[in-house]
Amino acid sequence: MTSSYLRGDDLAPIRIHADRADRSLRIEWADGHVSTFEFEQFRWLCPCAYCRGEAGVPGWLDANPTLTGEQTRLVSIEPVGGYAIAPAWGDGHNTGYYTFTALRAHCPCTACAAARAAAGHPDPRTARA
Repeated sequence: MTSSYLRGDDLAPIRIHADRADRSLRIEWADGHVSTFEFEQFRWLCPCAYCRGEAGVPGWLDANPTLTGEQTRLVSIEPVGGYAIAPAWGDGHNTGYYTFTALRAHCPCTACAAARAAAGHPDPRTARA
């Protein structure tokens, strides 16, 4: 099931676990779905103005950089209200608020990726925005 068919309650995660040894973030959703993002995938999704750009100016991630180990080392993750999470990365970057809606929409699982592709929204770089 893709996010466009979910009710708001289904978009609420019931558990979020960052496994630093495995370098992955696992989100268990209220509807039973599970999304697992590798830290590099997760960093590529950063929605902040620096990474995504603003006012018509491309962001840093639009330049297709090679991410370093520090840029994909998750230091901490904090809740933002009841709608998002804010990671802090090893390179000091901490300005991206990842909404639950966006995370669910970019779920990298095979079923969600296939649904996006069928809808004409393929992910050219696995789960990257």
